[in-house]
Amino acid sequence: MTNFIPIFPLGLVVYPGEQLNLHIFEPRYKALIQECKAADKPFGIPAVLNNAMQEMGTLVRIKEISKAYDNGEMDIKTEGLAIFKILELLKEIPEKLYSGAIVTYPKNSEKTNAAKMKKILQSIRALHQKLNVSKDFGKPDEFLNSFDVAHHAGLAIEDEYRLLELPQELQRQEFLQRHLNKVLPIMEDMHLLKGKIKMNGHFKNLEGFDFS
Repeated sequence: MTNFIPIFPLGLVVYPGEQLNLHIFEPRYKALIQECKAADKPFGIPAVLNNAMQEMGTLVRIKEISKAYDNGEMDIKTEGLAIFKILELLKEIPEKLYSGAIVTYPKNSEKTNAAKMKKILQSIRALHQKLNVSKDFGKPDEFLNSFDVAHHAGLAIEDEYRLLELPQELQRQEFLQRHLNKVLPIMEDMHLLKGKIKMNGHFKNLEGFDFS
């Protein structure tokens, strides 16, 4: 399936099922959020890495506008729905401030390995214990998948994007396990990892990508 979606490129990776809070302050994206909310339609968040917009991203829906400010800025809560791949970028849309894209939705195999996922969770909790942080994944362990825990594993954003590109859950589990096997014995950049994990869930105040 292919379709048109408005896009909000950001310097982060969003996963299906993720609960993402955003602070909206740019005029083009205030308009995007207002229109999507009024029409009950989703929008896309392509990842921006090294000042370049990537072809993969995640479709998200607006769960609620938590706060509307007098100047039109907003705090919103969103939820990731599905991974998309950009086929054609539409930088300018008639009578719109924001950009859009023609996208397709790659097939995603959710077949999982319960034993491997259990090991991944054990490794992530060991990492958190060493960093003296605590995270609640919001659902029982047996219902968790790689997307649910990836932001809590201390991945660099490039690796978070690589995980997004992998089309099978078994591949994503293997990717996470290899990362954790490397990072646990080393524990370098402890403060950076701690900040990355603890910041997940906060309202993010990020500028959108500049197409010019």
